[in-house]
Amino acid sequence: MSRTLPDTMAAPDVDLLSPMLNKEGDSWTADYQGLTLRTALQPIYSISHKRVVGYEALIRAFDTDNSAVLPIHLFGLPTSNAENLLLDRLCRYLHIRNYSGFHDQLNWLFLNVSPQVVTSGSQADAFFGQLLKKTGLPPHRIVMEIVEQPTDDADRLRETVAYYQKLGCLTAIDDFGAGHSNFERIWNLSPDIVKLDRKLLTRATDDHKARQILNGIVSLLHQSGCLVLLEGVETRDQALIAIDAGVDFVQGFYFRKPSIQLADIPTEAADFDHLLNEYKSQSLVTRDPTQQLTRFFSGYFQNTVEKLNNGVSLSQACTLLLGHPAVSRCYLVDDRGVQIGDTLVSDAMAGSLDPRFRPLESTTEADWYRQQYLRQALAQPERLQVTAPYLCITGAYMCVTLSLGYYHQNARQGEHQNAQRGELRVLCCDILANPADGIRRLD
Repeated sequence: MSRTLPDTMAAPDVDLLSPMLNKEGDSWTADYQGLTLRTALQPIYSISHKRVVGYEALIRAFDTDNSAVLPIHLFGLPTSNAENLLLDRLCRYLHIRNYSGFHDQLNWLFLNVSPQVVTSGSQADAFFGQLLKKTGLPPHRIVMEIVEQPTDDADRLRETVAYYQKLGCLTAIDDFGAGHSNFERIWNLSPDIVKLDRKLLTRATDDHKARQILNGIVSLLHQSGCLVLLEGVETRDQALIAIDAGVDFVQGFYFRKPSIQLADIPTEAADFDHLLNEYKSQSLVTRDPTQQLTRFFSGYFQNTVEKLNNGVSLSQACTLLLGHPAVSRCYLVDDRGVQIGDTLVSDAMAGSLDPRFRPLESTTEADWYRQQYLRQALAQPERLQVTAPYLCITGAYMCVTLSLGYYHQNARQGEHQNAQRGELRVLCCDILANPADGIRRLD
């Protein structure tokens, strides 16, 4: 095929592309500029279902000697928007033709399409709708992947995504987390699935803070109404990171490499049982300190509350708590979430305060009602609460907060008083969290 296309081929339709496809055994190939194009499929797994839920279609090119041609060289061949559009549509046609006869007739087919291509093509010809009709592949089995990169025509991109959604396809943002990523595109396009760039995973493999950021991104995407797929999983450790991050789907060499041998691609699940059991074992030690902390500090809190109810000052009542090397701060909050007095800081913490955050140190009359640990303590008095590690605003360090709602027996009568049991208050203490080991050792 010539590299210079006539104007009549600016928007190639299904009938124009059909002669470029050839049946080869049980699969199809395509001819493009002297190269043979083949479909490779890579399974995508649901962690919760522990099985395949889809396949990403990838193009593989071979020269006349059947030697592989790198994708970057293949996609460097087009010299115009028209040729880019032709190659893009030819690849999608080939993938759908192959997937229509694939032995798995349930799961999704993920198809890549770049913003530059979708914004340059006219929707008037309804190419993709024609293609699905010709091949008989139901649109609900297609996930259209839009590469997460800048485009000069955001409105046209939105229209194109809406076109695929109207057809009944699912849509996905690909490579989210790369340098240009932002949530603006998530809000504008409302994709069904977001595929995270593997760079997020590689950073999280060696950097605990990056792992926390990854977990936060997944949580935000879920709150935005998107399912999350993490690609590029290559090791067992990365698989466990993906499980811990809360992603819905995973893809990568650790589970299965892409293959052009379509008839031989297995559909059985990867060994998720062993992975999940390993994750559960790790979680008992590193991710769920609740039982250990509440059991250890229960006596400390009861001792402090008894002293407070006997009229002992907060500083004297908290002596035992503040004397423990893991405890950094203690403070008292009323039933409206407003702090009573200032925060007590342990001697060890006082010697290591960061002067850069001095404007945040005084917390007298601070309102903590927005904090979940405070609301839980108010809702469940006399039950010790404990948080997951979070960033403490008073010093911008990671901590865990324990909180206990109790009825102060010597409180004055007032609007919020329980006449029989006393005024509800909450005793709180912060424990320094070690990013490397979770929570500081208690012994």
